[in-house]
Order: sequence, then structure tokens, then C-alpha cells
Amino acid sequence: MPQRLPPRESLTVEFKSDRSKLPDRELIEALICLANAEGGELWLGVEDDGTPTGLHVEHRLLEGLAGMVAARTSPSLNVQGEVATTSGVYLRRRLKHDGTPECVAMLPHERNSRASSFGLLDVPAQPVAGATLADLDPLERERLRQAVQQYGGDRVLLELDDEALDGALQLTTRQADGLRVPTLTGLLLIGRETSLRQLVPTHEFAFQVLAQQAVRFNGFCRFPLLKALDWLETNFRPYNPEEELQVGLLRVPVPKVDLGAFREAVTNALVHRDYHGRGAVHVRLEDNALVVCNPGGLVDGETLANLLVTEPRPRNPALADAMKRVGVVKRSGRGVDKIFRGLLKFGRPAPDYSYTTAQSVVLRLPTTEADLSFRRLVVEQEHITNAELPIDSLIALATLRESKRVTADELAIQIQRDTTSAKRTLEALTEAGLVEAHGSTRGRSYTLSASLYQAVGDKAGYTRQAGFAPIQHEQMVLSYVQQLGQIKRAEVMGLCRISTDQAAKLLKKLKDKGAIVQSGKNRGATYTLGTLE
Repeated sequence: MPQRLPPRESLTVEFKSDRSKLPDRELIEALICLANAEGGELWLGVEDDGTPTGLHVEHRLLEGLAGMVAARTSPSLNVQGEVATTSGVYLRRRLKHDGTPECVAMLPHERNSRASSFGLLDVPAQPVAGATLADLDPLERERLRQAVQQYGGDRVLLELDDEALDGALQLTTRQADGLRVPTLTGLLLIGRETSLRQLVPTHEFAFQVLAQQAVRFNGFCRFPLLKALDWLETNFRPYNPEEELQVGLLRVPVPKVDLGAFREAVTNALVHRDYHGRGAVHVRLEDNALVVCNPGGLVDGETLANLLVTEPRPRNPALADAMKRVGVVKRSGRGVDKIFRGLLKFGRPAPDYSYTTAQSVVLRLPTTEADLSFRRLVVEQEHITNAELPIDSLIALATLRESKRVTADELAIQIQRDTTSAKRTLEALTEAGLVEAHGSTRGRSYTLSASLYQAVGDKAGYTRQAGFAPIQHEQMVLSYVQQLGQIKRAEVMGLCRISTDQAAKLLKKLKDKGAIVQSGKNRGATYTLGTLE
């Protein structure tokens, strides 16, 4: 099917006239310009006003055109990454103040930033120009050792002397002359605050508390990261009230914001931010959410549609590895799971990344009232299995609480996996007695079980979802026949999302009442309106 010509140029759409044969150099630079922004489409043979005028005869062999572009770009344009002409011209596409697009030179720090987003350059592993060992703070190195014990990090680090520790965590690197100098990772973890201000001017973070548009707390700092995390948590605690839930002999804390999710969200922002761009990491407590945002969008390969399942792709590998070995973040790299769990286990809405842009990652953690009955149920279920509920199971329960009824296809979108995985999750919850299945094969759907509705004190909710289904099915079939004149068993299965046997029983019940009349037999049977007795 031919692709429709876009109505106008944009950040990701470029028109180029080819009536006089666009020079190869201009063609390649236009493609590079798109590739070094967000990618996009180059429409060759279209005027700036969107009028198609066709390709020059020498450009009509598209295979040859693609080969020429690949040969004159480095890396070749079919490779996702930063692209330049072989003569060394770097360009990127941007929108001007009036919203129209243009191609401009890509500055050195922008090239490094983009390379780190693609995983081609580990900036925190590089030495910082002008930094010396005197810029590292012995007190912060001691804080690091204490953090290893506090967070259960790699205890081998505790046996190393300072020089070996710095080498193991890539806090320093050796130059050609043999001298050790601090890396960006070293300055960020154990650097002196004065040195950070001077040598890493882009590093800044803020904690703000906003209540009904009034600012109750507003602090900006440039501490090294471990001190920053301590400072943020210390100042956050007074605004994070906690109640207790008694579950059997257990006392379960129910905070406004789960501290595990808080730590993971804040640490991710500090560790994965783009240190080339200016702008603080913001941690902001609003009336109905905790908002954490950091400069730099998602790294290449990560999208909002695969956050839960994609392989970890840290923008700053050396810094991320150091924080994992210290124990501050999960060694599995699946910190997003911890953030989701910290909300869903309390019956709160899932984390919201929808405000994320190409320039920044924005995470909202809703602070709505916890559902204590649901939290109790989760604790009891985990006590029975002696294991945490899988994150997919928590998402499934949250989806059912919101949507009331769900299919495996629908859940697959929520857990970002295939339908088979979603069905496996739902069937496991069914076996656990938390979910009930309705129908079979492709029409199979699921609702929360009667026991779960009872546990959360909503018996009427279960009745609405399950108890009225037979009556609703009868009304749906009769309405269908009234409008279309007749119905077949297969159509009943699709309409009511029920199995073959259930459809047969439903049709027999309506026949026995005299509501419908059967014509024909077996699969060819049709049913029309009858006369009720």
C-alpha cells in the first residue's frame, strides 16, 4: 500500500526537489540531519510546499541510491546511531522558534551526548579534564564503604585499600604517564562539593514539596551522589506519613510513598541522567503524586512500550555498575519492576511515564489512598507462597480492579509481553483463587474472584461482574436477533464471549422459554424470534 505524502515538513519530514537532480552531497547531508535527530523521512522529488514533481532519471534506481548513501556515511545510515559524511560533516535536525525545521551543525558536546544515548560512549568512565586526586573526598569514600554495608553491596570492596577500591569501581583511571586521575564516576560518587561545582557544572538536583500551589520545601544541591541520596531521603521522610496494617502477627507499614520505589526512582534519575546537558534532577512532591524527572530522554532502544521487559541499557554504564556494586540499585538492572511493585501492592495506580519526552524522563508516582484490604490480601497470598507476587500478577490484578474484565490479549499490552505469557499469568492467578475464568479458547475472559471481592468488601461488585452475566447474555442475544433477524451459535459465542457448550446451553434455555425458534440442525442451525409463553 503506497504511503501518503505528509502535508508539510516537520522535525521528522524533509522535502527535497529533484527536478534538477539534487547533488549527492546535499542528499546525504539531508539524510544525516534527520538521522541525528529523531530519524524520519526524506521525500525526494517533492517541492518545499509539498508539491510532488518526481525523481530525476538518475535517482530512479533506488537500490543504487541506497548503496551510494551507505558508502558515503559513517557509520552507514542503515545502522542506528550518529551519522556523519565521510568528509566529517556532523548535522542534526531541529525545530526553529516558528515551528519550521532546519538542519544545523552538531556541537561536540551534543555528539558525545548522543553517542552515550546509543551506548557508543561511556562518559562517566572517562577522566575529567583538570581533575586531580585532591578533588576526591576521603569522607565520601568512607561514606561509600558504609553504603556497601548498609545496602548489602559487594563485600569484596570492603577488603580493598583506597587505590584498589577506586580502580575496582572505575573512580579513577591511569593516564599514559601512569598517573591516576578521577573519572566522572569518581567525582560524582566521592568528589568534593567544590570540585563538583567547578568540574561538573551540569550536576544539580532539587527536592521540592508543593501543597496546593504553596512551596513548603525548596532545596537545590550539588552533593556527591551517595550524600545526595541521604539528603533527599532525610528531607523526604517528614512528608511521607505512614500507618500500620495488622495482618495476623505481622505489622505491615503503609507509607504515602513506598521508600523502595522512592529510592529506585531517585537513584535512576541521578544515575541515568544526561550529564552533558544542563538542568537539575527534580524530585517534587505534589498534592497527588511524587514526580521525578531528569535531563535526557530514554536511551536508544528503550520506549514507553517496553520499559518493563527490555534489557537494561544504561546511559552511563560505569556509574550504573558502581552503584550496583555498592548495592544502591538492583544488580539485575530491573529497577522499574521495583517501582511498579511499590505502588501496585498497595492498590495504587501504576507509575506514569507518559510525560516523558526526547529531552527528559518524567515519572509520576500517584500518592492516592492505599487500599488496605487489597494490601492485606497481597500480604496473605505472599505468606502462603512464601514469595512475592510476580510483577505481572500485580499488574493483572490492578488491571482487573480498573477494567473489571480482561482477556489475555488485553493484559499482554499492559505487561508488555506476548499473549501466551499473559494467559499463563491469568491462569496462575485462577489456580490461586484470585481470578475466575469465563468461557474458553479465544473468547476466554477473566474477572476477579468472588473471594477477592469479598476480601476487599465489595460483594456487590462481584455480583455485577459475574452474577448478572447469564441475564445479560440472554438480553444480548435477543437484541441481536431483533436487529438482524437471526443468529447462529458461533455468533452467540463471539457476542457473549463464551464457549461452545455455554452457547448451546444459552440457546436451549431461550428455546425452552419460547423466546427463539430453531431452524436447521448442528452448525447450520439458525435462531429467530419466537413467542414467549
